Amino acid sequence: MRLDDLDPTDNARDLGSGGGGGGGFPLLGLLPMFLGRGMGCGGIVLIGIIALVMFGLGGGGGMLGQSGGGSAGRSPTAGQSGQQVCRVNERRLEACRVMRSTDLTWAKIFQEMGRDDYRPATINFFQGGANTGCGAATSAVGPFYCPSDKGVYIDTAFFDELQNRFGAKGDFARDYVIAHEMGHHVQDLLGTSTEVSQAQARGSKTEGNRLSVKLELQADCYAGVWAARNRDRLEPGDIEEGMTAANAIGDDTLQKEAQGTVVPDSFTHGTSAQRMAWLKRGLDTGDPRQCDTFKAVQ
Repeated sequence: MRLDDLDPTDNARDLGSGGGGGGGFPLLGLLPMFLGRGMGCGGIVLIGIIALVMFGLGGGGGMLGQSGGGSAGRSPTAGQSGQQVCRVNERRLEACRVMRSTDLTWAKIFQEMGRDDYRPATINFFQGGANTGCGAATSAVGPFYCPSDKGVYIDTAFFDELQNRFGAKGDFARDYVIAHEMGHHVQDLLGTSTEVSQAQARGSKTEGNRLSVKLELQADCYAGVWAARNRDRLEPGDIEEGMTAANAIGDDTLQKEAQGTVVPDSFTHGTSAQRMAWLKRGLDTGDPRQCDTFKAVQ
């Protein structure tokens, strides 16, 4: 995707190297991108416990560090501007340009909706672990959005995992990940995340998971809407790259790899087929009104 003519976002922070880590991203697609549910810190702790029990994460590889984790190391870019933080390396610069593009796109869409309350999100780069408005997290959870501080959090080593372990290569595979997290930002601003969180608190665990799937699939669709609104920037092969990434991080695909069996009631993000279908719907329509997964997904 051609984004090199865009300035990176000004809203970027370098949180440095944090504590806690466990290597790799063992929950890629199951818990990455999860915090868009608009849950408070207690919900995140619960998710971390569930992850440890269900998926056998060891050695500090769960959602939260045992001692609270946090970005203990001093940021190498402390005192620098957001754009300087973005220009540390090519992976950051690309992510920051996607942030700029999604902000511009969604600000325009909000205006079309008759709303003037779009506010940019902040992208937070970290290594190993980070303190967030939603609690402490490690790289093991993958990229995520925290509604409390309107922040996208990412350890860019995730992109190497995406390419090398799951075969999701290319710039648009990476761009889709950031655009999905910005989809959660849109849900937060529209109040969708809060409504889902409240409904989850009233319902059973199984129903809560179903609502989570709908929220995640809508974020996939919103990522497609962003790409559709910037179709003139797409290059040959981009859509295929996005579909490959969506397929790689479906709950069914990841559960088969992790435990050899599939447990649909435990899905939180949707199957590979669902994720590809909703990304494609956004790409085909460019219309966020077509992303109503809450009515369409059973």
